[in-house]
Amino acid sequence: MFQNLTIKKAHQGLKEKKFSVQELTQFYLKNIEKKDSQIKAFISVFKERALKQAETVDKEIQQNGVKHILTGLPLAIKDNILIKGEKCTAGSKILENYQASYDAGVIEKLKKEQSIFLGKTNCDEFAMGSSTETSFFGPSKNPVNLDYVPGGSSGGSAAAVKGEMCLAALGSDTGGSIRQPASFCGVVGLKPTYGRVSRFGLMAMASSLDQIGPLTKNVEDASILLKSISGKDKRDATSVEKKTSLQVGPVKRFKIGLPKEYFVKELDQRIKKQIKKIVQHLEKKGVQVQEVSLPHTKEALACYYVIMPAEVSANLSRYDGIKYGYSDFKNSQTLLDLYLNTRTQGLGAEVKRRIMLGTYSLSAGYYQAYYQQAQKVRTLIKQDFDQVFKEQKIDCLLTPTTPGPAFKIGEKIDNPLQMYLADIYTVAVNLAGRPALSLPIGEINGLPFGGQIIGDFWQEEKILKLGQTIESLGA
Repeated sequence: MFQNLTIKKAHQGLKEKKFSVQELTQFYLKNIEKKDSQIKAFISVFKERALKQAETVDKEIQQNGVKHILTGLPLAIKDNILIKGEKCTAGSKILENYQASYDAGVIEKLKKEQSIFLGKTNCDEFAMGSSTETSFFGPSKNPVNLDYVPGGSSGGSAAAVKGEMCLAALGSDTGGSIRQPASFCGVVGLKPTYGRVSRFGLMAMASSLDQIGPLTKNVEDASILLKSISGKDKRDATSVEKKTSLQVGPVKRFKIGLPKEYFVKELDQRIKKQIKKIVQHLEKKGVQVQEVSLPHTKEALACYYVIMPAEVSANLSRYDGIKYGYSDFKNSQTLLDLYLNTRTQGLGAEVKRRIMLGTYSLSAGYYQAYYQQAQKVRTLIKQDFDQVFKEQKIDCLLTPTTPGPAFKIGEKIDNPLQMYLADIYTVAVNLAGRPALSLPIGEINGLPFGGQIIGDFWQEEKILKLGQTIESLGA
């Protein structure tokens, strides 16, 4: 009854009294109990809280009916998004016992809609990673095949959705952290336009790149969840109030671009073949498809790995053993000892690597050579997208999400450069602030892979329309 349930179907079921919120919540909690000892999608599960919430919402429904589309629907939340009174670790030892003192902006919105929170999902430490292997709490596994990674950094959220351990989930995306795990696990992941969703209460990694977004079972669910969490928040100066109608319609007059820089020899040719097949179907529906160029694509990864660590080094300076989180007072004689001991023991290898890289590139002798140059390249990357969307009047870009399907656990953890290359098709979108969607389009040896649809600023409606069309092809 609850298997493969979507947001829309669950909402309809509650309205028609086919089941209660408590029954729905118990289904997912039982699945977590049954499956999560192997998958490890969750860091914490709110069993009692969720059941109590469900009981309250059931009473409310009896009196006033189902008020909102997300009323009574059980969701999972990435463990770098604050829920008041609950632990929020960001997958790090330094925050192992940190308890949130306020709600993130997106959580306030979901609480108003009376959503049920099942728990907090595992992620790479401070969202730094592409496999969920850098989490202090151990790696999550891909529900499709437990020998493989679920992707990262929102791997726990993607695994929870694919493993039927929640109806939908929230993740965060700084350089592909929603879309890449969505591709690896065979679910839908949406990174909204920078500023559409408030970052208030999201633990900052790289503030000019971070964005919260949904991971869901289908494109329609992604649009529903996006609409609920979008909007201006005075506590996040970068957030914008934009009309979010997200009505899905025909795409026959669409003009789609295939960036030639994304279809290179490093791409698994089976993914290229599948995208070609999708393009042929779209052309039969009256969609115009043409090759385009984003010439600075090859610089995007290098540019990202200068700007992101620079912002990381600034944002993570707050974890100093004094304000909150883990503190090594016991073995520290001086203030410098306290800083060094706390951060040495509290932070993992990947986080330290990025802090050091960022501090180096911001230092007096290297700021102009690295950080300033990277910001200039970022402007060129933005201009590439401007040229394609505004001058060539392209509605959407269609690309692979990743160069191949999921890799085995442990395969790339000791080779940071190979790990970073897993995000080669996703980082440019964050640098340019554009929205992008990943949806399942095929399998290689039983492992799913996704196609990525990129839109211009605030054009989520277009990428969701195209996403639904591709979904309907049964790709």
